[in-house]
Amino acid sequence: MFYRTDLRDHGLPHDPFKALVAPRPIGWISAMSAEGEINLSPYSFFNGISDRPHMVAFSSGGRKDALVFIEETGEFVCNLATYDLKDQMNATSAPLPRGVNEMTYAGLEAAPSVLVKPPRVASSPAALECKWLKTVPLDPLDGSPASYFLVIGQVVGVYIDDRYIRDGLVDTAAMQPIQRAGYHEYFTALPEGRFVMKRPETA
Repeated sequence: MFYRTDLRDHGLPHDPFKALVAPRPIGWISAMSAEGEINLSPYSFFNGISDRPHMVAFSSGGRKDALVFIEETGEFVCNLATYDLKDQMNATSAPLPRGVNEMTYAGLEAAPSVLVKPPRVASSPAALECKWLKTVPLDPLDGSPASYFLVIGQVVGVYIDDRYIRDGLVDTAAMQPIQRAGYHEYFTALPEGRFVMKRPETA
């Protein structure tokens, strides 16, 4: 099949776009407002975008609390969402009023960050402490107002639970990070699904 995205003429009960751009890592973003309010929200349009220097980005549908808080204070933390924390991660996606602490709502303990003010999720095995660089409105071709906003941050500090450093390498699969698929589906990383393939040294 082929369909035009502007006409949405795919004939399916749901748009398949998110099922095709998958699996997507989840940016479980903790942020703090200028008044000290805490927000924790999962974003599936998230990824690392540079390693010199380390940068990450996530895209927010609308100007949600996480985006607003980050622009107010210039800092945020990306917490790794794992299979063991899937229910808590899902709970933090609830549309709560501004000022309600999603960490408390989901029964999560906060741990202090080292270089930024927003806390990390204490039970998450890894977290990236970030400084906000810019917010980019994602303006569509038709000239209509942007409905999504890309938040770009530079990673200034990294927390890793030492239990997952083995033989000098981070055992990502052992952490069992979860990734977003389409519809209501998720994937999880398992050691048996891992394989190694090195880039060719010459063309």
